[in-house]
Amino acid sequence: MDYYQIGQNIRRFRKAQGLTQEQLAELVNISVPHMSHIETGSTKLSLPVLVDLSRALKVGADDLLNGVNSINRERMYGEIADILEQCSYTELSIMKEILLGTKNALKKYIK
Repeated sequence: MDYYQIGQNIRRFRKAQGLTQEQLAELVNISVPHMSHIETGSTKLSLPVLVDLSRALKVGADDLLNGVNSINRERMYGEIADILEQCSYTELSIMKEILLGTKNALKKYIK
């Protein structure tokens, strides 16, 4: 796991909500230095703290780990749906096969 990147994701979501480190630390009941260490990747993040941060920031834990906001994900789903609505049945069948092949290939590189 890249704890530095996870910390940067947390920092980005915290700032997007206008919270200081002190405010977020208080919400998740950890010390301000610990919050700082999490954001800089100086310390490993425990699962309970990850869950608490996720709840406090109102984002999924996977969003904190991967840096993807659920709102952006929903927007992307909508964009993909718009593209798919414009496809013929044959095009949809081909795109489905391409997506399955791509998804399977990604499993080799993303763990």
